[in-house]
Amino acid sequence: MTENALLQVEDLHVSYRVSGGVVEAVRGASLRVAPGEVVAVVGESGSGKSTLAHALIGLLAPNGRRDAGRVLLGGRELTGLPERALREVRGRRVGLVPQDPTVSLNPVRKIGAQVAEVLRTHRLADRRRARLDAVELLARAGLPDPEVRAEQYPHTLSGGMRQRVLIAIAIAAGPELLIADEPTSALDVTVQRQILDHLELLGRESGMAMLLITHDLGVATDRADRLVVMRQGRVVEEGAVADVLRRPAQAYTRTLIDSAPGLGAATASPHPPRHTAPVAGVTNLVREFPLPRVNGRRGVLRAVDRVSFGIGRGETLALVGESGSGKSSTARLLLRLDEPTSGSIHFDGVDVTAVRGRAWRELRRRAQLVYQNPYASLDPRFRVDEVITEPLRAFRVGSPAERRRRAAELVERVALPASVLARKPAELSGGQRQRVAIARALALSPDLVVCDEPVSALDVSVQAQVLELLAELQRDAELSYLFISHDLAVVRRIAHRVGVMRAGRLLELRPTEELFADPAEDYTRELLAAIAGHRRLDRAAG
Repeated sequence: MTENALLQVEDLHVSYRVSGGVVEAVRGASLRVAPGEVVAVVGESGSGKSTLAHALIGLLAPNGRRDAGRVLLGGRELTGLPERALREVRGRRVGLVPQDPTVSLNPVRKIGAQVAEVLRTHRLADRRRARLDAVELLARAGLPDPEVRAEQYPHTLSGGMRQRVLIAIAIAAGPELLIADEPTSALDVTVQRQILDHLELLGRESGMAMLLITHDLGVATDRADRLVVMRQGRVVEEGAVADVLRRPAQAYTRTLIDSAPGLGAATASPHPPRHTAPVAGVTNLVREFPLPRVNGRRGVLRAVDRVSFGIGRGETLALVGESGSGKSSTARLLLRLDEPTSGSIHFDGVDVTAVRGRAWRELRRRAQLVYQNPYASLDPRFRVDEVITEPLRAFRVGSPAERRRRAAELVERVALPASVLARKPAELSGGQRQRVAIARALALSPDLVVCDEPVSALDVSVQAQVLELLAELQRDAELSYLFISHDLAVVRRIAHRVGVMRAGRLLELRPTEELFADPAEDYTRELLAAIAGHRRLDRAAG
């Protein structure tokens, strides 16, 4: 580690007060980041990565506190600074890309205004200039049609688009250090590469350093100069990326590397299902949305454009493509959470496009959804046991004692300790919340589960466990999945067939191994080339 550190963390201890007592989240962590250097912090969900990032700039939750340790930025100590002084540091000297775009953006303010606010707060532009610069920043962050997006509200954008807005906000004031807490977890691989390329370029041009908090070891090894591995709140290993990959000192680090889908040898897709009778599907599905009026004219966005597919019993069909390609919109239409502009939806061969009332309620019991954003989908007032048993109560399944036993069984199956049953969602890490969401979706033993980025918030070791769990459930009960993902390495592990979407259209739909071995579309080849981890492996091979 260099002595000329921009960021220096010394023996940091952080704890949280929860209903069951005190949880030590960070235990004596120390690290340094030099100007222009990229340091990646990796580890399992709950290892303390995000807590470490938030503690550096005084953004801990109300029940969190720094118990000991120092944080220095450019030689100036940040620990103990009053809130007003920290506000001058945040944004101007240190930019933050939060993990969760839904709860980080103001739902009642337009996107452009939220980006412009950073420039005005730090007196870098007047009102008019800030509006113009905000559009440019959105473009630099990879958002298509930035003039239109600047006039939209967060709820009208896809998860990946919202994440890019957060990146634009973080880089707006030209900070010396960017703390990126899972900055591309919601992005498809091509946009992920564009964003990280851009952040890398900014670092080279301006000397901006980056502390990259990520569960994606492929991204970390592609982009970082050094790796810091955390486990149970402690730094257990650190070193140059190549050294850690080739000679990990800890068995835990070796487990992380072996679990990373983009770093190891290619994993064959699962064997075809025993039966292919369709459980659900769509035919010529179309969904259009009106766009904001610009220069007196209002356009129409066709988010889903004549899409057709069926999902066989016991089959996993994956939809991949860029953020905004129509993957999640298609999934919502299939579950009738949104109404199509035209086309039909069928379940077990029955057209359910217009079904209402009790008949639709019975169908809903057989089809469940795991949302992309677990925090927004879990009731913050409920304990985890109440969250998981909510579908059972809604459909009057089992006695209270039987529901509690079912909840305990499900948390164990998604690799969570039984102690989480008494906690609330806010007391869990992002990855832990996602596992709770998966457990809830499985509570009713449905025939079809729509998984919208179900493992994007999970570290690689738990990701592998959850994917194996989904495969095991499928083998045991012929469960069908519609799997929405931007991570093609993950898709290869679980999907029988893959559909590639772009601009609302289904470009190709083929068996997984055929698509990976010989993609028919140039766009598909771009997606495959952008899988995280290939950059480092290609460099090493060269």
